Amino acid sequence: MNPILIAGISIVNLALISYATAIIIQSRKKSITRNVLTFLTIGIILDITSTICMIIGSGKVISFHGIIGYFSLAGMFTDTILSYLNVKRFGMNSVLSKKFIRWSQVAFSYWVLAYITGAILVMLR
Repeated sequence: MNPILIAGISIVNLALISYATAIIIQSRKKSITRNVLTFLTIGIILDITSTICMIIGSGKVISFHGIIGYFSLAGMFTDTILSYLNVKRFGMNSVLSKKFIRWSQVAFSYWVLAYITGAILVMLR
């Protein structure tokens, strides 16, 4: 397997850990803490890096899995931006609405779906 593709796979695993940590903390505390923002930001950076590595490593900019991945990255990017805007508007550690928490969980669940489909595709090769 291409070394750049292997790097992308390793990095996306770190993104999974970072995103999961952020969403779990947010869901339990029902607020956005510095840790949530830190883990979301790290997750986005890792996700973008892994996406670039996977595009370079596979040589495919557009594929079925790629489209799912782009949408899931956009969802988590949107969640991160909304989290920062929420902190700007209401302050750090302010109580989150159930709607906001649900949005974050749905965006993360879709991201995990993209992660799983990628893992299945790799196993089928």
